[in-house]
Amino acid sequence: MAKKGKVLVGISSWTEPTLIKEADFYPRGVSSAEDRLKFYASQFPIVEVDSSYYFPPSERNSVLWIERTPKDFTFDIKAYALLTNHPTQTKSLYKEVQEALPKELAERSTVYRDKLPQELQDEVWQRFREALMPLHSAGKLGAVLFQFPQWFVISRANKAYIEEAKERLPDFPLAIEFRDKSWMEDRNQQETLGFLEKLDLPYVAVDEPQGFDSSIPPVAAATSPLAVVRFHGRNEDAWTKKTRTAAERFEYEYSERELKGWVPKIESLAEDARETHVIMNNCYRDYAVNNARQLASLLE
Repeated sequence: MAKKGKVLVGISSWTEPTLIKEADFYPRGVSSAEDRLKFYASQFPIVEVDSSYYFPPSERNSVLWIERTPKDFTFDIKAYALLTNHPTQTKSLYKEVQEALPKELAERSTVYRDKLPQELQDEVWQRFREALMPLHSAGKLGAVLFQFPQWFVISRANKAYIEEAKERLPDFPLAIEFRDKSWMEDRNQQETLGFLEKLDLPYVAVDEPQGFDSSIPPVAAATSPLAVVRFHGRNEDAWTKKTRTAAERFEYEYSERELKGWVPKIESLAEDARETHVIMNNCYRDYAVNNARQLASLLE
């Protein structure tokens, strides 16, 4: 029998406002950022940092996260929006990068990576890498999640950009999640998985609403020693709507039957990969923590 790799189950965003304000996950008196992370890390072995998508992470935060969690705790870090080709709030850029922007970009509320001068792109990449180095050095950096937008379709240019991202962050395992169906259509599926396997990059398997151009089928495939699965919920009504908050988009609590459907897939990944990260991103109130506990129990 093949030896199974380690499976870590956790949630995205332990600081989601509805989890803090509308659920009883955190005990009374656990109200500071430090105490919340310490408590969360006493319940789960892994967490995905969502805030790094909106504002680039800092070395100081990395050091604090290391100090506040057990030695074997794992952080998956969501890549900064700019680096995944999403429109990025100009005010979120590093101060020095903001100050160096050409006038026509500095006046805009959002910017795109490919519109920035090359030296400013280089600066963002370098500082992002430096911010995560403490976590990497401490053995606590699980993966850097590159979740690409829906307009990032399968193409030679976009494959080249994934290769560039790997070259820019040579020390870190990058996990690749797609949001355009072209990558995993029947005619392209083997090409996509083969491409990631050749680069030794984890393909991120997803559970999410189906039937949209942004829908990726729930295919589980290990393309590197690390496998990643993310659960986004199945809230079809909110999937393509502009919601007031991210939590509203992911407002969905999985049934035990739905979670059981993933157990064989995750167990198969664990046979092919050294480590498998399972992240519940249905972060509305306590839905994610409840489902993470359920799924972890089903996988025992």
